[in-house]
Amino acid sequence: MKVAIVYNRESERVINLFGLPNREKYGLKSIKRISDALKEGGHQVQAFEGDKDLIERLEEFMPRVMKHERPGMVFNLSYGIQGQARYTHVPGMLEMIGLPYVGSGPLAHSLSLDKVVSKMIFVQQGLPTPDFAVLDAPGFEMPKLKFPLIVKPKNEAVSFGIKIVSDEKELREAADVIFQQFRQSVLVERYIAGREINVGLLGNNPVEAMPPAEVRFGEGGPQIYTYEDKTHRSEREIEVVCPAPLDEKLVVKAEDIARRAFKALGCSDCARVDMRLDEEGNFYLLEINSLPSLGEGGSYVKSAAAIGLDFTALVNRLVDVAAARYFGLASPPDVKGKKATNGERVAAWLTERRDDIEQQIQEWSMLRSRTSDPVGIQGAIRKLGAELTEMGLNIDEELTDPRVATTWTTPAGLEGGTLLIGHMDVPLEPDVGVQMYRREPEWLFGEGIGSSRAPLVSARFALRALRRIRQLRRRRLGVLYYCDEGRDCRYSAELIRSAASKAKRVLILRPGNVGDYVVTERRGQRRYRLTAEGQPLRLGRGGERQDVLRWMFNRLEKCAGLSSRKDRLAVATIDLQTRHLPLLLPHEVTVMLLVSYPDEKAADSVEAEIREILTDKRVRWKLEMISSRPPMRERRATLRLAKALEEVATEWEIPLRRESSLWPSVAGLVAPPTGVVCGMGPVAKELYTPDEAVQRISVLQRTLLLAEFIMTHD
Repeated sequence: MKVAIVYNRESERVINLFGLPNREKYGLKSIKRISDALKEGGHQVQAFEGDKDLIERLEEFMPRVMKHERPGMVFNLSYGIQGQARYTHVPGMLEMIGLPYVGSGPLAHSLSLDKVVSKMIFVQQGLPTPDFAVLDAPGFEMPKLKFPLIVKPKNEAVSFGIKIVSDEKELREAADVIFQQFRQSVLVERYIAGREINVGLLGNNPVEAMPPAEVRFGEGGPQIYTYEDKTHRSEREIEVVCPAPLDEKLVVKAEDIARRAFKALGCSDCARVDMRLDEEGNFYLLEINSLPSLGEGGSYVKSAAAIGLDFTALVNRLVDVAAARYFGLASPPDVKGKKATNGERVAAWLTERRDDIEQQIQEWSMLRSRTSDPVGIQGAIRKLGAELTEMGLNIDEELTDPRVATTWTTPAGLEGGTLLIGHMDVPLEPDVGVQMYRREPEWLFGEGIGSSRAPLVSARFALRALRRIRQLRRRRLGVLYYCDEGRDCRYSAELIRSAASKAKRVLILRPGNVGDYVVTERRGQRRYRLTAEGQPLRLGRGGERQDVLRWMFNRLEKCAGLSSRKDRLAVATIDLQTRHLPLLLPHEVTVMLLVSYPDEKAADSVEAEIREILTDKRVRWKLEMISSRPPMRERRATLRLAKALEEVATEWEIPLRRESSLWPSVAGLVAPPTGVVCGMGPVAKELYTPDEAVQRISVLQRTLLLAEFIMTHD
């Protein structure tokens, strides 16, 4: 499980610094000790300051989870940065964003930190607590309490400002210090002479009371636990004795009071209850610490040791009891055992490797292989080939031309099985700046990360998961990677058609569209080069001669008018270049035309209309088709394939929807009766731009979907 330790120590990253500052600090040594204990318990651990950047950092460390994935957990040590009820700030943030955490919720922390309110609740619940009064400002009327008294701030911990006073003068002086330093009301309560008893609590429903511990203060100094004692600044040695030397009746009584206080304030998972035991055997409840210190010399840790929990066991037990509270059991079900299904084993293997998957995406996105870089493309193909060969796949020589496309198959072969198709080249022009990899809470950014890299890594891990459970070699499966997506598959098209004709179903490793879509229908696309030549003209001397650039603009406007949303046709100009002699207007214009169409008949008709628009004896023109990408027509086999994918997705609670798309893909090369679904890669946005990104949660979802589908369909 991923466990984030959240604490407050040095950060002042807030919008404004004002209000009551936090005076409590967790030591770096203690934080490291807790971190080491969690790591020893098998958890992935990072520590974070509980400031305004916390949500973003947690979201990056433990993004959204899916079915059967172990959820992350926050180990909350946060005292807050400033303001009232600061213990509640981090738990409140965590509840808002939906992250489970160790320890009490905001309400219990607020009640526990407010000593006056908590004592009022204790009184209402019939729990024994010393008589008390509240002083709101200097010049207060004397409370009707007998000296000696204890004076302390209303909303502080760690014994800040605590003092025993014996008369009115000492009371007013101590109260004035609190008014000035802590800017809050003062709690005054009757001092109970006797023994200091702490009871540590662990768990929920029922909460377990650990053996009471006694805090001994020695002969010198006040018989209370001061701030100087807790921070080792006093000159005396404080001894914690656990179990406390109490008879059985007193132990039962102390534990009962502690449990009732824990329940009265609504605490969760852990707490330490501080009491006084007078000479007559009466317990008095002082306060409850909803964030008990895990310092190695503290009473809470010593109480845990008394029941056999060393520090590592205690820290991990706290995670377990929080998991039990949130999820109904100490830990998610073990899906790695003999009784687990193959699907559960695949899911467990993949979810445990989320970080590895993202690391591989980063490495692949740093590997350059743009369409114009044949050396980079071949290096990437060799890398993929080595990984697939290591998994037991071999190159199918009949379906391979190393210059344009390579096909690998399992020992069972491809015939009648599943073919995965992806492209290795990244269709970006050389003058487009390189996008470096970066990670945000919901998205991964990088060059070609959505169009090529994340789908590749997703497929690779899906196959690795199948190999892990020994289900890969027996599957009829092929993996084809081509290298000319940026050239509209002009050279790889025939190999792709041949490979697809052998398969029963084809899954195209193009990215899914935002909204968790796969594609079952795509328009075709033709790319034309249109060249027009005229006479070189001087500026302002056109006369009856035709200005070829103006002529071209006029014709392009008419061509654009052929677009029809109703008929699903689009005609657009995507590039324009001119040639001219010095001081003369352009005499040659070349443009690239893009035609998007639903079927070949419509495409032929549009081409004929374009030629009719261009017909003009005054200008020499030439229209030639550069590339043609056939449409992906929806067919019964495709719909059956999409439905089968949806059934797998539903079983694993993976969002999946269908749509049609304007943009073409190699899916159009897959002929009937083979079923084909496109967009099987992780969901991506801003394709072929410097902001290309892939959705983090979808990486794992689509990897699991791919693995489960291959395993259950052969």
